Parts: sequence; C-alpha cells; structure tokens
Amino acid sequence: MRFVIQRVTEASVRVEGKVIGEIRKGYLVLIGVSDSDTEQTADKMIRKMIGLRIFEDENGKTNLSLADVDGSLLLVSQFTLYANCKKGNRPSFIEAGAPDRANELYEYIISECKKRVADVQKGSFGAEMEVSLINDGPFTIILDSEKL
Repeated sequence: MRFVIQRVTEASVRVEGKVIGEIRKGYLVLIGVSDSDTEQTADKMIRKMIGLRIFEDENGKTNLSLADVDGSLLLVSQFTLYANCKKGNRPSFIEAGAPDRANELYEYIISECKKRVADVQKGSFGAEMEVSLINDGPFTIILDSEKL
C-alpha cells in the first residue's frame, strides 16, 4: 500500500465539474493499493499517517499532528501509484490491486479514518477526477507499507 501525503492549506476533488470533497488545513492523501494488501496493512498505514507530526508548532518546528491542529483528510484512490516504468516509456499497472478489492480497502481506510478524524472527505473510486490543492511548505511524505 502506498500513501502520498501532502500537507495542504486547502484541497478539493471534482468529478464532472462538481466538487465532491473539499478540505482546508490537513492532508490530501493519494492512496494506492496492491493485491497483497490487507486490512492489517491499512491499519498500519493509517496509524502512521495519523500520528505524523508534520505541522509547525509555535516555534516553527514540525512537531504537531493532524489532531493537534484539528486538521482534515481528503482521501483519493490512485492506482497509478503502482505504475511500473522499468520497460519502455509506457507504464504498466499490473502491480496495482484488482479494482474490486482495492475499492474495498479504500472504503475500509475511509471508515477507519472517520473513527479518528472529525472531517474526512473522499474522491470517487474509479472516476476521472480533478484534484486541486495548495501544498503547504511544500510538504509531501510518501508512505510505502513495504518500507514501514
């Protein structure tokens, strides 16, 4: 499982020109799922993401978590995080999880995050989406379950 976490001052996702998810201060999280991922993998990734201390405190040090700043989450499924570009110039996506299982895990992640974070917004699995954000910093963290 891969999470690309961007600390944002605002972010939104549109489908067919309509905003379906929008947050202010918090994380925009792009989520990629592989076939080997499980709910236990998701739980580990969620714990790490929620616990990250990447917001600045009163001294300008990155010492505050999402909860400390009353931050929000915008969770967007993105199978292209499993693009394999080793051969040629056209990426292969065979390492991405099967759509049905990936959607189950995406929905699981959303439901688990809602237990821990007051404002959780989401994209639309499998849809063509337009994602907008203002990255604060810029500050981007990549979590890969195989490296945690």
